[in-house]
Amino acid sequence: MINFMKYKRLYFLISLLFLLPSAYFLSRFGLKPSLDFTGGALLELHVEPTHVQDITPAHITEIARQVVKLNSVQQTDTNTFLIRAQEFDQEHNQILQKELKTFIGDPTEIHFATIGPTLGKELIRKTLTGIILAAGFILLYVSFRFKDKKYGVCAILAMLHDSLILLGVFSFLGQYRGIEVDALFVTALLTILSFSVHDTIVVYDRIRESLKQHPQLSFTSIVNQAVTQTLGRSVNNSLTIIFMLLSLYLLGGTTIKWFIFALLIGTISGTYSSTFTAAPLLVLWENLKARKTKPNP
Repeated sequence: MINFMKYKRLYFLISLLFLLPSAYFLSRFGLKPSLDFTGGALLELHVEPTHVQDITPAHITEIARQVVKLNSVQQTDTNTFLIRAQEFDQEHNQILQKELKTFIGDPTEIHFATIGPTLGKELIRKTLTGIILAAGFILLYVSFRFKDKKYGVCAILAMLHDSLILLGVFSFLGQYRGIEVDALFVTALLTILSFSVHDTIVVYDRIRESLKQHPQLSFTSIVNQAVTQTLGRSVNNSLTIIFMLLSLYLLGGTTIKWFIFALLIGTISGTYSSTFTAAPLLVLWENLKARKTKPNP
């Protein structure tokens, strides 16, 4: 049996190598919110080229910037584009389509929707409320099922580990690549929270069973045994998800590209944290507890 817990300091160091830059970017730059949070309009157009040979997002961007306060332009299909902008009403929409027809080609409107800033603020509030409630319920449930608060606290810390890394990555991408976070990102974040805790509970459940079967062993030995027994299962399970997400990321449309990327980052981080963060935290907790209860000579 491999003594995994012998290297717990190394595991914590690896986590810090990702957590510290994530915390820095998140505190320094924050996240770049999309129209889902700030309000604005979304317009999807199919443009049949008449004045240019091949239409690119750069063509659409050049025209759109003269009409509206543009956020982004994404190409979703051949000659089909998704335009996100602020202060964009139906009048601006008609002007934009007229300009596109004059300089690029004939536009066909597929979808046009506006989002008010009030709805955006409500979405932010509901997102934060959802994360807090999820963390609270998970803490209570895990602590109750395992009859010890240390399991719940360590599971939450591992979950926050994954969340901070994901937020830090998108803070970096928002600053240097202009990637925005939207409602799909919120969906990915909440999904990753559940995945992280699910994998952690598998390890914790094996620890609980081993404690009943081998009460004579030390807690560190029990955790090593549990990690050895569950590591292969966790890696194999995660690889099937990672392969699927990689396929979607490489072959899927641009509208879900960053949603899939968020799930991919969260899955990799969650696989690592469930074994190499959540389990070592339990060992660290027990070691600190033993030092406090150890009588002074």
